[in-house]
Amino acid sequence: MSPRWIIPTLALTFVAGVAAIVPTVYARQSVETPRYTVESEHAGFELRRYEPRIVAEVVVEGTGTEATNAGFRILADFIFGNNTAKAEVAMTAPVDRSAAEAIAMTAPVDRSAKGDKWVVAFTMPTKYTLETLPKPNDKRVTIREVPSKTYAVSRFSGAPRESVVQQKIADLIEAVDEAGLQRSGAEPTYARYDPPWTLGFMRRNEIFIELTSDE
Repeated sequence: MSPRWIIPTLALTFVAGVAAIVPTVYARQSVETPRYTVESEHAGFELRRYEPRIVAEVVVEGTGTEATNAGFRILADFIFGNNTAKAEVAMTAPVDRSAAEAIAMTAPVDRSAKGDKWVVAFTMPTKYTLETLPKPNDKRVTIREVPSKTYAVSRFSGAPRESVVQQKIADLIEAVDEAGLQRSGAEPTYARYDPPWTLGFMRRNEIFIELTSDE
């Protein structure tokens, strides 16, 4: 490349980079995220206490990535107007994905990951209550309130493959056990905070491990 083209090329590259970053920064500032308090910090994770929240969720099948995408589309349809109020519900972050629970109609109730089924959930804006939140027209979407809980949470960037997500989960479980904290036994949750067009190094991903209430 001729030297006289180097500076213009670098300038265009810089502008393109800024153009890619600005929408991500704006998107993060314009969405509501679940409220929590950091109670302590450990090697590789934070101990967070989350406030109660309302979630819309759907059970889907497929691989981890396929399930996340399928669930996202169904829930996006709900918040963008396919509900009894015909209202648009503000997008929030993260989009949560955790292994589904198969509940047998016997006592006691046993919980387990059910094959390739997953639960995909959106956190609803805090201005809504169970009574005021628009009801989904799609019967696959369910609404419930999640009580205040304590989680061990690890954060990482990138657009990870499913194998990487599973390794992050295994790493967090090991770190929690080494810290002497008691896991509740609930399935781990993988949370994504950014839209797919976000540059990998700017993406916020988190793994949640629920702890017993006395942690």
